[in-house]
Amino acid sequence: MGTPIPCSAQEEHIFQSRHPAVPVPDITLPDFVLQDAELYADKVAFVEAATGKTYTYAEVVRDTRRFAKALRSLGLRKGHVVVVALPNVAEYGIVALGIMAAGGVFSGANPTAHESELKKQAEAADAKLIVTNDLNYGKVKGLGLPVIVLGEETISTAVNWNELLDAADRAGDILSYEEVLQSDLCALPFSSGTTGMSKGVMLTHRNLVANLCSSLFGVGPEMVGQVATLGLIPFFHIYGITGICCATLRNKGKVVVMGRFELRTFLNALITQEVNFAPIVPPIILALVKNPIVEEFDLSKLKLKAIMTAAAPLAPELLTAFENKFPGVQVQELFSDQKNKMIVFKFATKPVFRKAYGLTEHSCITLTHGDPSKGHGIAKKNSVGFLLPNLEIKFINPENGQSLPKNTPGEICVRSQCVMKGYFNNKEETARTIDADGWLHTGDIGYIDNDGDIFIVDRIKELIKYKGFQVAPAELEAILLTHPSVEDAAVVPLPDEEAGEIPAACVVMSKGAEESEEDIMEFVASNVAHYKKVRVVQFVDSIPKSPSGKIMRRLLKEKMGSGSKASHCH
Repeated sequence: MGTPIPCSAQEEHIFQSRHPAVPVPDITLPDFVLQDAELYADKVAFVEAATGKTYTYAEVVRDTRRFAKALRSLGLRKGHVVVVALPNVAEYGIVALGIMAAGGVFSGANPTAHESELKKQAEAADAKLIVTNDLNYGKVKGLGLPVIVLGEETISTAVNWNELLDAADRAGDILSYEEVLQSDLCALPFSSGTTGMSKGVMLTHRNLVANLCSSLFGVGPEMVGQVATLGLIPFFHIYGITGICCATLRNKGKVVVMGRFELRTFLNALITQEVNFAPIVPPIILALVKNPIVEEFDLSKLKLKAIMTAAAPLAPELLTAFENKFPGVQVQELFSDQKNKMIVFKFATKPVFRKAYGLTEHSCITLTHGDPSKGHGIAKKNSVGFLLPNLEIKFINPENGQSLPKNTPGEICVRSQCVMKGYFNNKEETARTIDADGWLHTGDIGYIDNDGDIFIVDRIKELIKYKGFQVAPAELEAILLTHPSVEDAAVVPLPDEEAGEIPAACVVMSKGAEESEEDIMEFVASNVAHYKKVRVVQFVDSIPKSPSGKIMRRLLKEKMGSGSKASHCH
């Protein structure tokens, strides 16, 4: 993606949400999400599915304040970065909000990362402190930074979480404390790095408060305190910490915390904790559709009202298979309530399936919906939904920067108060991503139709150029998943002397499947134009994916390009 080319105002096709703008209060993120928490003091805010450990809203507010005070007493100052290398635990939201309330910057890290990767993030973020648990302490103890450790075990060379909070109760007021402003940084997540070098994304309190105001305009007063949300998406991911933790706290619901995905534990948690909103990723949908373990559970006991997928594209064919297996699920639900100037979640008696589109540099941009005012309550299955309030969007020709009209695919650009401040210590990449007019260039290809629904075609960097033709991996993956013997699939480009690049597929076959690699190639060829044919197939045991569900195409390209056995077709 080159330097963004701005267009003149006369040429631009700019689209805005059809829903009214929503106000954004001038307060910090912790104050925003914990507002009115005293009214729900005894209500459970977090519960761990595996252990049953709970925190009420009164305890969340208390410990957020205690932790913020403790951090300031340890010398944390406004703008200092704290790396948090924790799995999803009941205390995670308290840790993140406490860092922000102290004026610090929360930087979530994957706790399963290698020691060298954690070191790289800590150095890249210029971190002053690390928060982890006793199981992962060994990975960070040699980084030369103070470490706060959650867990029962006391480590002499680290600060114990419980002891730290107790000490904060005994400490006096911290006088030398700068006021935290909404314009200050509060989070520094790192992009996944699957399509390039990992970069720190600078997000302010206003970025995240504005995004929550836009994405939560759908929750009416009748839903406050009523939603139990599954907390399985990693909280170190921006989707997990904002879309799950902060959004649920803002609406005084309950977060059912899960540290890892295991299908039986997952289904048991949904039933016993009466989860009614489950943000999940497409690989879990795939498991629910194809894994026989699901049949062990009485699905009539599920209280699910809404299922949302994000972080990675959901193939329409996979959604259809899910609906066939769970016939109560409908792609519908959200509609405009002009009186309250918001979208109201009208939870039906049957579950609702929603999709969202966003990215670390902006958070949520769209939601799927139904619009009864137009005579239909079912969203278009291959759409990622409508543009959220307070946002502007346009679609540009990546070659010349010209903005495009409706129904014409181009690079998605978004402009709003949610756009990141920039990449940490990387002005060059910031300038490539945010142009002089404030447009964030997403690197995604999509379009908007006449009804205002937005569709994602693919990523610019992932498009395969076969003899000058553009081939979208997501399209081929969707076709592969319709084959009855295919459990999972990923398509990547491989260099080719004649064609430039050829589509190559890694395919996970179901147990007992008898089809050959050639059979799979012929299956795809019978469903696509000649230039879109898959020309290399390799059977694999699994598809490598990031914690957010994105296919790690770089790893697959390296594996397939290393000479591993595969079948070729020309």
